[in-house]
Amino acid sequence: MLPHLIDDLGVVLRRDLVAAGIDDNAIARRCRGGELTRLRQGVYATTTAYAAADAAARHLMLCRGVMRLYGPDVALSHTSAALAYGAPAWRVPLDLAHVTGLETPGTRTQARVRHHEGVCRVSDISRRDRHWITAPTRTALDAAAVLARDPAVCVLDWFLQAGLTTLQECRSMLLVRREWSDHLDLTLKLDHAREGSQSVAESRCHLLFDDHGLPRPTQQLEVRDERGWLLGIVDFAWPEHRLVVEFDGKEKYHRHRRDGESIEQMVMREKDREDRIRAVTGWTVIRISWADLEDPRLLIARLRRHLAAAA
Repeated sequence: MLPHLIDDLGVVLRRDLVAAGIDDNAIARRCRGGELTRLRQGVYATTTAYAAADAAARHLMLCRGVMRLYGPDVALSHTSAALAYGAPAWRVPLDLAHVTGLETPGTRTQARVRHHEGVCRVSDISRRDRHWITAPTRTALDAAAVLARDPAVCVLDWFLQAGLTTLQECRSMLLVRREWSDHLDLTLKLDHAREGSQSVAESRCHLLFDDHGLPRPTQQLEVRDERGWLLGIVDFAWPEHRLVVEFDGKEKYHRHRRDGESIEQMVMREKDREDRIRAVTGWTVIRISWADLEDPRLLIARLRRHLAAAA
């Protein structure tokens, strides 16, 4: 294999291999021998890079190859553009690369590519990796439009937390696309989006609270002692009910882990922080996990008891 033909993701195009003197028979032998993995017609990846990649990274490999094949008349869009920006892949279908035609009308799906039709203004697209990609606000809305509610809100929350868009910018763009068939559906999804959710877990938590009619909590609340010293920042809080909810997940521990700190040290530091909040404020701190989100009946009952007692 000629290293200069392979890009940083491990993707290589058939046309470049053929131009370098590696014909289709040689490409097929490399696939059978485990050197190359076929992503779609005309697009391959080194098997080493493909095997080391997770599902989201493999999707981005496919997208890279597709965009290299296509000319300047398409932009990477919808969930593919969202993943390219770094959005979470939780419950996001990854089998198709999504592009929006900038010149050619019509929608179709072929060779693992979903072609979307949509009017793109100059402000709706930008350049990335030498190709067109829909701009962040447009991407957040387009991705949410093709996803079920919960993963859609997780993507919207991520774009808000990353500072790539705001609720006001999303709502303003939504007004512009009022005539689109997805307007009402997107309006409902956007109503659930929250600034302050730092993970898929936190997005799922606030959706759970909404769905069960709990009062809306404050997210990322700074809890301070009587001297004004910061005790900690909590995921969810109902200050008037003296109640805090913290999500106990691996992602959170890695996000707040200090340089040189082990997981065990991080867990103990989190426990000390929680104990200080309890001791100084007298608030109740409830920790929840992924299992609580999958079967939330006991959790919701427990939260309602605490909220009612404090009220």
